[in-house]
Amino acid sequence: MKNLRDNRDFNALRLASIFLSRFPKSSWRAYPRVVCLVSFIVFLCTSCEFLKEEVDMVVVNANVYTVDDDFSKADAFAVHKGKFVAVGTSEEIRKTYTADQIVDADGRTITPGLIDAHCHFYGLGLKQQEVDLVGTKSFEEVLERVQQFQRENQRDFILGDGWDQNDWELKEFPTKTELDELYPDIPVVLERVDGHAYLVNQVALDMAGIKWDTKVEGGEIVKKWTDGYSGITGVLIDNPMRLIDAIIPEPSLEAQVQALKDAERICMNYGLTTVNDAGLNRSTIELIDSLQQGGELSIRVYAMVSNTPENLKHYLYQGPVKTEKLNVRSVKVYGDGALGSRGAVLKKPYTDKWGHYGAMVTPIEEIEDLARRIAISEYQMNTHAIGDSANAVVLRTYEKALQGKNDRRWKVEHAQVVDAIDFDYFKNGVIPSIQPTHATSDMYWAEERLGEERIKGAYAYKKLLDKAGKVALGTDFPVEQVSPFLTFYAAVTRKDLDAFPKEGFQKQDALTREEALRGMTIWAAYSNFEENEKGSIEAGKFADFTIFNKDIMTVPAREIPTIMAEQTYIGGEVR
Repeated sequence: MKNLRDNRDFNALRLASIFLSRFPKSSWRAYPRVVCLVSFIVFLCTSCEFLKEEVDMVVVNANVYTVDDDFSKADAFAVHKGKFVAVGTSEEIRKTYTADQIVDADGRTITPGLIDAHCHFYGLGLKQQEVDLVGTKSFEEVLERVQQFQRENQRDFILGDGWDQNDWELKEFPTKTELDELYPDIPVVLERVDGHAYLVNQVALDMAGIKWDTKVEGGEIVKKWTDGYSGITGVLIDNPMRLIDAIIPEPSLEAQVQALKDAERICMNYGLTTVNDAGLNRSTIELIDSLQQGGELSIRVYAMVSNTPENLKHYLYQGPVKTEKLNVRSVKVYGDGALGSRGAVLKKPYTDKWGHYGAMVTPIEEIEDLARRIAISEYQMNTHAIGDSANAVVLRTYEKALQGKNDRRWKVEHAQVVDAIDFDYFKNGVIPSIQPTHATSDMYWAEERLGEERIKGAYAYKKLLDKAGKVALGTDFPVEQVSPFLTFYAAVTRKDLDAFPKEGFQKQDALTREEALRGMTIWAAYSNFEENEKGSIEAGKFADFTIFNKDIMTVPAREIPTIMAEQTYIGGEVR
């Protein structure tokens, strides 16, 4: 891309020079009319430029997908004071606007700034300070990474994240035996990739007061009786994890700030300009706000308030908080657990675990009470629901609480397994907030959990779109990778990076490229009540846009994961 300076005077003088070159210098005095004519040419050229509207930046020669109502294309736009002021052809924009900064995109593709509609932004940053267990192929590899991390960092409380027993040859939960041997005096807490299970050692169990007879509703303290092992395994699923959370040291203010800046750097490298953080406490929200106001954090954040009594008391009473970069107007509620750890709540037992139905993280009565409280506020209710039973509970609760108010834009986060009889609830203005890479990550083992018939209602993104009219797309990072290009690829191909399966996993539920891009831009903005300020390249909206090295709408599908965001702009400034 070429970044050109304004050169109107140079062009005018160049035109005059060309004209004068046709006359010998000796004849200029004999032709006063020639001199007058040249002066007039210079005047016309320069005055026409001065008649143009001056803006901060003009982008020309681009392949722009505006994602407006018509999904129209353009090749240029003008930006002033952080917003788009005009969109059209390069000729039109050049004729009407002038700027000190003119960006020649050299034919590159530009879309509205990408929005991740469901992620854990702050959590991503904190994970940069922990043991990375993503992609481990065995429990032995988990142990190796923990030991390597501890040798390099010498922590007195070891935290790690990202293990998934479904990726191991032995697809069973591990036990704490080896951790007890390696770290008899240091607490170790290793979080499963979905955030719905911990593996901890005995030191951590003792610090949290977890014993054989400890009872916690809404989850499981996993126990095992075999010849080789008898007792608490160290695996905690869903609500019992809170006992461990209570003993994990709070990160210092310096560590929190660094986490947010690390997360922003990673996200902007992928072209993200807005992130929907699915569950934040008041202190973190206020830290984000202060960093944004101070110019230390540029990314826009839609913050879902974590469902705690303290958070609800403050935010429901205060009302929504809205700045140009922060939007606080929703409450994140957990319905059930995750399918991978068998915490998702199903209407019938798990196919691969007889008599097991999963567990509600938040009791049904509490979900119903929360819905009534939130319904009389200005806040949205965004509820995590994985299993078909949990989705049914959430959808029916929404219908009862909203009483026909179909523009409250309450969301079902994940909407992962939905019974055929419950899809129609999404016609009532409820928005499915879905993560396409979950389908391609889970497809290898999901049918084992659900069975041949029930899997047909799982990861049914096209059917959800047909019912709801819009879907908001995200990643759930760091559960999945941050890359929005993997989201796009999974949505349209339903394949993994090895192009498996050949025809795509339940391909009837793939999205088109246009639907996928809308889900990552304008529909995600709509789900946040922000469609009038972002999500498309249109006059009056924030100049958030991303420049790519390939055309995401036409490149061969196999190349989508390799697309890179070359530049990310927020409010017309490159980040």
